[in-house]
Amino acid sequence: MAGAVAELIRLLDLEKVEENIFRGFNPDDRSLRVFGGQVLAQALVAATRTAPPDRLCHSLHAYFLRAGDPAAPILYEVDRSRDGGSFSVRRVVAIQHGEQIFVLSSSFQKPEGGFEHQAVMPQVPPPESLADGLSEGDATLLKGLWRSRPFEFRPVLPRGLGDRPARPALDHIWFRAAEPLEGSPTLHQAFLAFASDMSLLDTALLPHGKGLFSNVQVASLDHAMWFHRPFRADDWLLYSQDSPAAFGARGFSRGLIFTRDGTLIASVAQEGLIRPR
Repeated sequence: MAGAVAELIRLLDLEKVEENIFRGFNPDDRSLRVFGGQVLAQALVAATRTAPPDRLCHSLHAYFLRAGDPAAPILYEVDRSRDGGSFSVRRVVAIQHGEQIFVLSSSFQKPEGGFEHQAVMPQVPPPESLADGLSEGDATLLKGLWRSRPFEFRPVLPRGLGDRPARPALDHIWFRAAEPLEGSPTLHQAFLAFASDMSLLDTALLPHGKGLFSNVQVASLDHAMWFHRPFRADDWLLYSQDSPAAFGARGFSRGLIFTRDGTLIASVAQEGLIRPR
């Protein structure tokens, strides 16, 4: 587990090529394509590297344009769109083989006070009472997406990654970094962005009795994320997910992420391709 966390930290430590250009690398494995959460997290790191140090990302919006080639590094070009009195906006384009594979817009804000309210966390069993949701077969399948496992997952209801009984598109999963994670809040944000893409699209398949490795073509199309409050990615977090709609071979899913004391720290939304083969 420690090796998996260290590997992800290494992949998020981008190489600076020019003032606004960074190079990211991929894990040394046999994946057929780059995991979308990795590109999302690396692009967030690139944007953060150019933002004022007193400002944290509060929102990001991204589109996945092409499948990433795991055999080639990824260039991240950052446009410093705006630096205002309170907010900074950055746009990032990820490039491989001369083509755009991903675009990200992100906004950063300096700390300030204001009104506060939040949704209530669902009542679910604590993570210590739940088992790892991956069977040996599921773990083998996931190696095609990400060889190592930098996160622990404890689903309230096990899913399975292939065909499964249909059930409502509502799910709750506890997760955390697999080892203590040192570093700045920006590193914890990048880890959370990485993990946010790991189960959200699969939620849209629950009502149809299908999984990521069923006879279905799946791919993330877009991804939006809002960071509400400070958090640590190595503490248990509850990912409460639902899918309000699917149509036209697309599934839409939403997620709320809570700390175990019930604090809402992030919201996520994603639409993805779920095309029956």
